[in-house]
Amino acid sequence: MYSHMNKIPLIDLPLQYQRLKKEIDPVIKRIIKNGDFILGEDLRMFEREFARYCGAKYCCGLSSGSTALDLALKAIGIKTGDQVICPTLTFTASAAAIANLGAIPVFIDTNPITYNLDKNQIAKKITKKTKAIIVVHLYGQITDMDEIGEIAKKYKLKIIEDAAQAHGATYKNKKTGFWGDIACFSFYPSKNLGCFGDGGAIVTNSSKIAKTIFLLRDHGRTSKYSHKLVGYNGRLDNLQAAILRIKLKYLDIWNENRRQIARYYNSNLSSIYTIPQTFPKSKHVYYTYTLAHKKRNLIISMLASNGISSAIYYPIPLHLQEAYSNLEYRKKDLPVAENICKNIFSIPIYPEMTEKQIHHVVTVLNKIANNIKNA
Repeated sequence: MYSHMNKIPLIDLPLQYQRLKKEIDPVIKRIIKNGDFILGEDLRMFEREFARYCGAKYCCGLSSGSTALDLALKAIGIKTGDQVICPTLTFTASAAAIANLGAIPVFIDTNPITYNLDKNQIAKKITKKTKAIIVVHLYGQITDMDEIGEIAKKYKLKIIEDAAQAHGATYKNKKTGFWGDIACFSFYPSKNLGCFGDGGAIVTNSSKIAKTIFLLRDHGRTSKYSHKLVGYNGRLDNLQAAILRIKLKYLDIWNENRRQIARYYNSNLSSIYTIPQTFPKSKHVYYTYTLAHKKRNLIISMLASNGISSAIYYPIPLHLQEAYSNLEYRKKDLPVAENICKNIFSIPIYPEMTEKQIHHVVTVLNKIANNIKNA
């Protein structure tokens, strides 16, 4: 049994830092020495490098993934009373960005296999007020973008990719950022590509959208005290950009490490668990490794007693959150997501996991499975 001091975390950020310390520390000292904190050279370099990584023409570094969603919707012209389709199984930021503009989130139920939004439900929810679709690449997997793209084209809708959990994921060998009008990224510390605080970005192939977001993130100004738009303070700071430049070099290696761990889990975990399924044309990056079982709460408790961290992403679907009660959704309106939220839980998966840790997770989960079967 693992002791409290040896508990296996969901992600080990201090360990990741120790492995990059010799690269990161001199860069931080350089920026502090030069006083190059806001809209500096490291930010410009990161924007070029991340755009190239995503296969996009433009990248704009922002203060968070939530800011990225806010400015993306603003840039495509979403206004009060407009409707924007988004999944109910996701983090609140996806829908909050819509609501904060006075627009209306229209929640879509969940694909029971991949946990992404159910593309078959989209067309049913489109009205004359529908202006866009936010497609969340949940847990690290891109959804079926071909069919969603066809729906968007037919109804003249914009597509925003919420890629906060899918840095480097691919669909038909094209990365996140290729498939929508805009892709929004979070660099929250726990992400596959995370900084040392809050951070985010958008990528796009539209020069018009890029120019608008570059203005919006910096108070709408074209020069120091000349403001073309009513904007925001939404900049990614230079320290975070410099850290992200270092980490970006390792992202593909880290993602492959995550896939290797996932393959081991897939092959060795008891069949009582519903394991993650990968869409045939997608290359998963496993931001989380999310299982499902009807005795989820018991399993989480037993994992904790054996020194293994776990989490639930997410226990309450957005359509049942108090924050969106004005939309008047009720229980059983989106039954697939509601059922999934009762059963899902995520276990440790991060590139620095040791074989001993991985084996311990599997051993404990399989012992729990035997106890459940024999109860």
